[in-house]
Amino acid sequence: MAFTVIIPARYASSRLPGKPLMDIAGKTMLQHVYERASLSEAERVIIATDDERIEQAARKFGAEVCMTSENHPSGTDRLQEVVTLLGLYSDDIVVNVQGDEPLIPPRIINQVAHNLAAEPMASIATLSEPIEDIDSLLNPNVVKVVSDDNGRALYFSRAPIPWPRDQYQAGGLKTLPSDYDYQRHIGIYAYRVKLLNDFVRWPPCDLERTECLEQLRAMWNGAHIQVAPADEAPPPGVDTEEDLERVRSLLAD
Repeated sequence: MAFTVIIPARYASSRLPGKPLMDIAGKTMLQHVYERASLSEAERVIIATDDERIEQAARKFGAEVCMTSENHPSGTDRLQEVVTLLGLYSDDIVVNVQGDEPLIPPRIINQVAHNLAAEPMASIATLSEPIEDIDSLLNPNVVKVVSDDNGRALYFSRAPIPWPRDQYQAGGLKTLPSDYDYQRHIGIYAYRVKLLNDFVRWPPCDLERTECLEQLRAMWNGAHIQVAPADEAPPPGVDTEEDLERVRSLLAD
């Protein structure tokens, strides 16, 4: 099964500017991401950027680079520009791997691509993992997902979903409810190119604006998002200086 990996990489970052080019064990973070993605079954791995510094660094370690506009409102819009520039067909599958995931397992890149290929009615496939503590369930930075018995996403939210009404009424939500397998959304996506082409024509919807979650725009417009438990739990990405030091320590061992 053929698919393409696209790694969007921006130099600007509110919390960690220039992070794609930061050194981790003698390589840039972006190179680590690229090398992990290259261990997947993808036919092509492409770095998409609007910054010449990232382009030069990527070409130096042998990556294929696609330069994109500086004016995209979202990462999904950037992906759509890349698939257009590459001339990909509407049924082709692309996997979006974030440029700040230097430890991403190649296994889950393959998994999300194969899951989409196996579901002809789905336009997007993504992954989840169990939430194991109450703090994560209540943390708005941990995106939750619920899906039906066939793995089709019903909703994504920053709030705890489903809401454990009886436990909350009995004294507040202080421990993780045991009667439901709460799932954290893992932000890796496989897309059919047609969905990307449709997505950039859809205006942001009320749900997306309220939750600040792009995938809700796709659901609002009837897209089928297939969700499956990840075959391997991905380590956290790099958003802060503390995250960076943690990954440096892991890769130095």
